[in-house]
Amino acid sequence: MNNQTKVDNDVILDVRHLKKYYPVYKGVFKKVVGHVKAVDDVSLFVRRGETLGLVGESGCGKTTLGKCIVRLQDPTSGEMNFRYNDGEMRDLMTLDKKESFDVRKQIQIVFQDPYSSLNPVKTIYDSFDEPLRLHNMGNKAERKEIIARLLESVNLRADYMYRYPHEFSGGQRQRICIARSLCINPELIVCDEPVSALDVSIQAQVLNLMKDLQAQMKLTYIFIAHDLSVVEYMSDRIAVMYLGQVVELATSESLYANPRHPYTEALLSAVPVPELDSKRERIVLTGDVPSPVDPPTGCRFHPRCWKATDICKAQMPSLQKVAGTEDHYVSCHLVDTVPDAVQ
Repeated sequence: MNNQTKVDNDVILDVRHLKKYYPVYKGVFKKVVGHVKAVDDVSLFVRRGETLGLVGESGCGKTTLGKCIVRLQDPTSGEMNFRYNDGEMRDLMTLDKKESFDVRKQIQIVFQDPYSSLNPVKTIYDSFDEPLRLHNMGNKAERKEIIARLLESVNLRADYMYRYPHEFSGGQRQRICIARSLCINPELIVCDEPVSALDVSIQAQVLNLMKDLQAQMKLTYIFIAHDLSVVEYMSDRIAVMYLGQVVELATSESLYANPRHPYTEALLSAVPVPELDSKRERIVLTGDVPSPVDPPTGCRFHPRCWKATDICKAQMPSLQKVAGTEDHYVSCHLVDTVPDAVQ
């Protein structure tokens, strides 16, 4: 595996054949009897300055994928090629300790729960100051100025830095978490369900804030969510995950206008339509989601797919470009594709 990989200059992250398996133990001697295949052979790319949405049912592996990208979880195998400031792509899985520490300045994460994301015994100043000190970003006065500027950038007063987390509402805490993720000037931010714990009115404020910050600071987002309306609003491109794999990858406009994978069709059919005269046929999936410990042969969606044929049950499809499109990929035997895989 090469430490440097050549890809398009606008691609900041190139994930190839990524896997994350968790061992299943049984018995007194903790014998490994299987593996939970949380992420299983995922390939995708993220362009600089865009927002890539990750959607799918609970348990599909999207949060695990996000944690692997920020190295909160160590992948089992695969490549995660990230473009450094010098323009070279390097595999995050081959970096030594010092290089891994340096890359944390460029990749940050915003967690789902704003209540557990902040240390309750530390002031906001202390929570911000620690990463700034670790990365040698200025003296005490300069760090204080950075913290004040970041709080103001998320529409909070600078003197809030001396308060404790319990003194803020959920929306204010999430804005603080977003500001903290920006304090060491990252290029890529993984947003793991950043508004799911907030009221709808507060969600809109936080989402608009994130879009404004992206435009001002030229940020790149990986936006993980289960709310398809939110994902459509935020994302330039969307990857749909099912049982640890990406089954469709396309621009937001193309995916919502013309979904190609049956699973994507079923997901989008559940999105409420605000127009009274517009009705969408609801696709209700039968059966349960298969176990990631023992996934089905062939296409993993075939036990619940109303279009499945014999080839779907026997052969696993790969993520290929849809014929006649520029940037639409699907993993389905029933769609006309051309041999131009993401990986």
